[in-house]
Amino acid sequence: MYSKDELLLAISTVIDPEVGFNLVEMGLIYDAACNDEGDAHIIMTLSTKACPMHQLIQQWVKEAVQKMANIKSVEIELVWEPVWNITMAQEHVKKALSGN
Repeated sequence: MYSKDELLLAISTVIDPEVGFNLVEMGLIYDAACNDEGDAHIIMTLSTKACPMHQLIQQWVKEAVQKMANIKSVEIELVWEPVWNITMAQEHVKKALSGN
């Protein structure tokens, strides 16, 4: 129904409040898929297991995808492998966060 890129575009509206970048450009979304019935499955991580906004960020991702037409359900799969690190972010994010 929706391509990975279309799902990522919707998820890119979710901004990490700690750093001000969206989850896609930070490299926190590992995969996104949607079947013909409108069931979406998002595989993501967070920058740290200690993230105080765990639940809220997952809810924001779910809501962003649910806004898409004909989406029936959204499953968020939170994974910790591979462990996220700054090298997974897009170049402009790396530069901003490293101070270069």
